[in-house]
Amino acid sequence: MMIPLICLLLLGGYFLTIGQLIWGARQIRSFESKDKTPSTFFSIIIPFRDEAQNLPRLLESFKNLNYPHELFELIFVDDFSTDESVKLLYQWRTANGTLQTTLLENIRLSQSPKKDAITRAIPIVQKQWIVTTDADCEVPTTWLSTLDSYLQTHSANMVVGAVHYESTSTFLDQFQLLDLLSLQGATQGSFGMGLGFLCNGANLAYTKSHFQQLQGFTGNDSLASGDDVFLLQKSMAFDASKVQYLKSKCHLVYTKPEQSWKQLLIQRTRWASKTGNYSSVFGKDLAIWVLLGNLSWIVLGTYSLFLNVWIVAFVWATGLKFTMDWLLIREAQKNAAVKRLRYLLCSSLLYPFYCVFVALHVLPGTYTWKGRKLS
Repeated sequence: MMIPLICLLLLGGYFLTIGQLIWGARQIRSFESKDKTPSTFFSIIIPFRDEAQNLPRLLESFKNLNYPHELFELIFVDDFSTDESVKLLYQWRTANGTLQTTLLENIRLSQSPKKDAITRAIPIVQKQWIVTTDADCEVPTTWLSTLDSYLQTHSANMVVGAVHYESTSTFLDQFQLLDLLSLQGATQGSFGMGLGFLCNGANLAYTKSHFQQLQGFTGNDSLASGDDVFLLQKSMAFDASKVQYLKSKCHLVYTKPEQSWKQLLIQRTRWASKTGNYSSVFGKDLAIWVLLGNLSWIVLGTYSLFLNVWIVAFVWATGLKFTMDWLLIREAQKNAAVKRLRYLLCSSLLYPFYCVFVALHVLPGTYTWKGRKLS
């Protein structure tokens, strides 16, 4: 009797936590870009490794930006690619001479290749504002103009943007889309609460002086992942008022979902592996509540299979969990270029098992990413 009651109490804590995020997400207003003359110079840093298949799409989107070419530079940092990525970039740079493009080789100084790549690029950044993105992404034509408009009307050291999947109608793609929307909802909600702890390096901007003031990635460079969230959390601790979330469909960065369940598991393991090293107390608490809430739902459901007395409680808990999760996803969906969500019920029933499985997969402390064993 005690275990199901404990599960119900833990689910109550989960519902309260998700309710806070929903409230926080609703505090963030969409930004409407103002008709202003572009004035901000941006240095776009793109670390990459073996991205020959994805780079053409990203490069084409840079070429199509409706922002003056003299007001941004591209800094690519090659992390020892073994494919045709470097050759492709040299050819593209030759054919597009109006775009300021620099290609650097990474210098490994820590356990994190991506942090090393960004650190490698920082000294040659021409002005103040740095924008990071990933080689497997595509940016909208309004990406920089929206950010510039925002910076002309807001005082910030760091600006967090959203990332969205270009998904097909397959179950795997739609499951990943719902998972990403839940993360975006948590990101938006935490900023609305003044406790921002999540961001995505595929759409992140900060000033060079602020990066140097924070001493870059010092303190977490022994961890392979987290070039984005650890820097964000350091920035929040330094001056939370200058770390802001830019909610705008015109500033969304697009990327592709993983192509298999195995790849998805590896990616999410990489993301989850850094949670224990968060400096954000709220971030750690949220991760614990999400895990306990989903685990409690599984345990309560198992009890209801053998003890009929718990069936009603499980049905109510399932309905409430589905509703709360959907409301948070709905808040993120308002800022995404997606009108219809598929497989919502099936994904919601699968997600608790997926969540617990990822948590168990993190325990060994190591994972393989792009041919390297990391921790």
